[in-house]
Amino acid sequence: MAHIVILGAGIGGMPAAYEMREILRPGDKVTVISNNPMHHFTPSNPWVAVDWRKREAIEVEIGPLLAKKGIDFIAVGAKRVHPERNQIELDDGRSVDYDFLVIATGPKLAFEEVEGLGPEGHTHSICHVDHAVEAEKAWQEFVKNPGHIVVGAVQMASCYGPAYEFAMIMDTDLRRRKLRDKVPMTFVTAEPYIGHLGLGGVGDSKGLMESVMRDRHIKWICNAKTTKVEAGKMYVTEHNDDGTPKKEHVLEFKYSMMLPAFKGIDAVFGIEGLTNPRGFILIDAFQRNPKFQNIYSVGVCVAIPPVETTPVPTGAPKTGYMIESMVSATVHNIKEVMDGKEPTHKATWNAVCLADFGDNGAAFVALPQIPPRNVSWFSQGKWVHLAKVAFEKFYMRKIRKGTSEHVFEKMVLNSLGIMKLKDK
Repeated sequence: MAHIVILGAGIGGMPAAYEMREILRPGDKVTVISNNPMHHFTPSNPWVAVDWRKREAIEVEIGPLLAKKGIDFIAVGAKRVHPERNQIELDDGRSVDYDFLVIATGPKLAFEEVEGLGPEGHTHSICHVDHAVEAEKAWQEFVKNPGHIVVGAVQMASCYGPAYEFAMIMDTDLRRRKLRDKVPMTFVTAEPYIGHLGLGGVGDSKGLMESVMRDRHIKWICNAKTTKVEAGKMYVTEHNDDGTPKKEHVLEFKYSMMLPAFKGIDAVFGIEGLTNPRGFILIDAFQRNPKFQNIYSVGVCVAIPPVETTPVPTGAPKTGYMIESMVSATVHNIKEVMDGKEPTHKATWNAVCLADFGDNGAAFVALPQIPPRNVSWFSQGKWVHLAKVAFEKFYMRKIRKGTSEHVFEKMVLNSLGIMKLKDK
């Protein structure tokens, strides 16, 4: 009988555990390892940061949910993966052996790459619910004495949607409080233009997003490298399209949220043949590591190249729909290998996203993610906001029930149906 270990219990790890348990033989064992006993719906963090959601609404305790499905859970972080001996060393000194390993850890947040960045520095984050809770506490103090906001994403960031979301959500919250006129806002991003999204743009995302930013009186600086952050002051170098420095900015702020760059977690960083130089897991077309072929990986921790070269380095996003597809391919490939066959399942590397803007939102579809594309579509409307609110409830219900239901796929199909009606 085989032991399958899933390292990580986020949007990739939990569905992988459920789907793996359903497809395996009764005697096979599934174990999930995570440094956090709680599972969070990360896309709702921007709402938590302005007190539109409480963390309790977007988190569940992992252990009891997995136990109901006959899945073991170890709530201890991984200190080091030892692929040469099929073993994971844990922070508490224990070791766990595996026959197959699925790495679904998500990223390490590389705040240290910019001096003064992050919750331990002078900016906030919405990448983790703990960060969002602290950002909300600071938000409540900010609205008592508002001032300039700086929001965006630093160089090497690879997920830009949440930065746009949070800028718009803050704008909406401030308008509801009748405070928007007291708050200048500047969006700082490594993207070469507004609406690039790490994808080279999707449809008319550039024109539409620039229009949204102008309507909401948000200024922007693109091709921006954030070099240092001090208390209430951010240093930014704006670059030309050829990558040469264009202008130095010193932005004073009363409140700031900047998304950091991502890298691989320490437990895998620097393992030759397993990771790239940034610590992301190398995979083939079947989600399998080329060197250690009993190791698979899904989600944000997977190494994929940038869609294009940009003057200031940017990464490519991994959306929920793409992660779900990676999970399903991985689970079926492991089962095929266990049955003595070669893996045949490939993920559909498509980018589909619903971005909430507080009172409306934007949706984009890039099929496939890397151009040229069969579908490249971007639109906005109140339906996106309503769809994301509904999807949060749908997703949390799926996690609590412990099903392998493809909720992101359903979201996409429903959204595409709405898009077709809207286009008519």
